[in-house]
Amino acid sequence: MSSDNKTPAPAANFIRNIVDADLAAGKHAQRRWAGQPGLAAEHAAAPLDAAKIRTRFPPEPNGYLHFGHAKSILLNFGLAQEFGGRCHLRFDDTNPEKEEQEYVDSIVDAVKWLGCSWADERENNLYYASNYFDWMVQFAEYLISAGHAYVDSQSAEEMRANRGTLTEAGKPSPFRTRSVAENMDLFKRMQAGEFADGAHILRAKIDMASPNINLRDPAIYRIRHATHHNTGDKWCVYPMYTFAHPIEDALECITHSICTLEFEDQRPFYDWLLERLAEGGLLQRPLPQQIEFSRLNLTYIVLSKRKLIQLVDEKHVSGWDDPRLPTLVGARRRGYSPEGFKLFMERVGVTKNDSLIDYALFEDAQREVMNESDQRRVAVLDPLKLIIDNYPEGQFEDCAVTNHPLHPELGNRVMPFGRELWIEAEDFQEVPEKGFRRLFPGNKARLKYGYIVECTGCDKDENGKVTAVHCTYLPDTKSGTPGADSVKVKGNLHWVSAAHACPTEIRLYDRLFRVPAPGARREGDAPELERNFLDDLNPDSVRVITAMLEPSLKDAQPEQRFQFERHGYFVADRVDSKPGAPVFNRAVTLKDSWGKGH
Repeated sequence: MSSDNKTPAPAANFIRNIVDADLAAGKHAQRRWAGQPGLAAEHAAAPLDAAKIRTRFPPEPNGYLHFGHAKSILLNFGLAQEFGGRCHLRFDDTNPEKEEQEYVDSIVDAVKWLGCSWADERENNLYYASNYFDWMVQFAEYLISAGHAYVDSQSAEEMRANRGTLTEAGKPSPFRTRSVAENMDLFKRMQAGEFADGAHILRAKIDMASPNINLRDPAIYRIRHATHHNTGDKWCVYPMYTFAHPIEDALECITHSICTLEFEDQRPFYDWLLERLAEGGLLQRPLPQQIEFSRLNLTYIVLSKRKLIQLVDEKHVSGWDDPRLPTLVGARRRGYSPEGFKLFMERVGVTKNDSLIDYALFEDAQREVMNESDQRRVAVLDPLKLIIDNYPEGQFEDCAVTNHPLHPELGNRVMPFGRELWIEAEDFQEVPEKGFRRLFPGNKARLKYGYIVECTGCDKDENGKVTAVHCTYLPDTKSGTPGADSVKVKGNLHWVSAAHACPTEIRLYDRLFRVPAPGARREGDAPELERNFLDDLNPDSVRVITAMLEPSLKDAQPEQRFQFERHGYFVADRVDSKPGAPVFNRAVTLKDSWGKGH
C-alpha cells in the first residue's frame, strides 16, 4: 500500500537553491553529449537540456551500503526526479585490490530497493569508472605534456616526510624537474608493466607550499599489478580516486556533483584538474560543480566502514545482512521500509552543519509509514493457555477481524475461536497490582473481536508457576452483535485459538549498541583512555522466541510485513522463511520504549 500521502513535499535547502538558480540562468542548456568524449557515441548529438540536470551516486564497490549512503542516494536521485533530470549510478572501481562483483551486485540491489532508477526508455545511466581508463590515461599524458604532471620516484615514506604539515610547507621532490620527455617515457613504461608496485607514481604539479595539503602535488596514478573485476589484467596502472572522480563527472556531463563534507578540502583539486583539461580542449564548459553537504550521523550505530567490517569479521553479528547492522541489506532484512527512509531523510533535511540525530527519529518515520501501510495481524509472543470452561469442547466459530482500521476498503478476515486460547502471560495476575484491568480472579475483560469473559482461577505446576487460566464467557457479548455493549469492561485482550495457532520463530531485535555514541569517551574518563566501541555492544540486541500466531500468517511470504497488534511491526525474514514456515523479525515497536530497563 502506498504511503505517499505521508511523505512531505521536498523542503527548501541550499542545494535546491543552487539548482534553481542554475536552471533559471540556463547554465547547462547548451551542453551536448557529442561535445564530450567517452559517451558521445552512445548519445549521438542529444542535447543535455532533455535532462535539465544530471547528478550521480558514485559508490566504490568495496563494501555494503549503509544508512549514510541512503541519504546520498535519495538526495541525488530525488533532485534529478524533482528537476526533470537524470541520476547516474556509477561504480568508482579504481582500486582492484579491494573491489568485488559481490559488492557491485549488492549496491545495485540496495539502490533499487530504495525505489531509485538510473534507466528509462531513453537512457540507461549505469557506468563504471573502469570504462574510462583509456580516457584517463590520455588525460594524464596531456597533463605531462603540458607540464602539469611528473613521475616521482621517491618511496612512500619519503613522499610522506616531504609533504609537510598544516603549519609547514612541503618540500619539492627531487624528481619534480624531470623533463616532459622523461616523464612521458617513464609513464609509458609504467603502463607497460616494467616496474614493481611503488617504484614510481605520477603526481600533479601544483604547489608544494599550498596551505591546502591536497594541492601539494597529489598522486594521480600508481602502479598496481592486480586483476580488476571489470577490466581483468589489461592495466597495471590505476588512477587515484581523486583524479578519476572529477573526470568521470565531466565525461558523464554531470551538472551538480553532490558529496559529503569530508570531500570539501578536495574541491580545489577537483576544480584545478577540470580547468587544466578544459584549457587543453579535452572537456567542454561549464564544468561540473562540486557541492558538499553534511553526512548522516545517528545515535546508537556506527557507520565507519572499518568498524562495520570488524563487527562482521569478528562475528559480533551474523553477516552484512544482520538486521541489527545499519547496512541497507540489513535494514531490508529487518523490515524497515524504503518509504520510511525517504520520510526520515526529508525530515532531517540537507545542511552543511554536522549533527548527531537521535535514532528514535528514524524509528518514528518508519512507524508512521508502517502504521499507514501495514495490515494488522494477531500474535501472542509469551503464550499462556486460557480455558473457557463453559464453552463447548470441539466447537469453533469465526470472529470477524478488520485488516486495517485506517483502510476499511481492505475488508475483514476471520479468526477461529474455541474453548482453548493463547493469551499473553502478562495479561493475567493472580494478585492484581493497583490499576491492573485485565484478567484476575473475579474480574471481567473482553477478548478482542470475541466475547467478554470472567476469570475464575488458574492452574499451577509444582513450582507455583501459572500454567493455565480459567474463565467463563458471556454468550450474548460477542463483538459486532447487539449485546456487545451490554456489559462494560476496561480490559481488552488479544488472543489466538490454541487449536489453530501457528507456532513461529520470532526474533526481537533491539539496538546493537547500548549507548548513543559507541566508543566515545565519557565524562570522568581519564584523558589517556581510549575506549573500544565493542565494549558498548548491547548484550540484549536480539532475543529469539517461539510465538503463537493466527493461522493466516502461516502463508506469509518473505518480506511481507504486518503490524502485530500491540507488539509492533514485523516482517517475514527474506532468508530463513520457508513455504508454510515463516520466520519473523521485529522491525520496530509500536512506540519508542528505549531507555526502559536499559
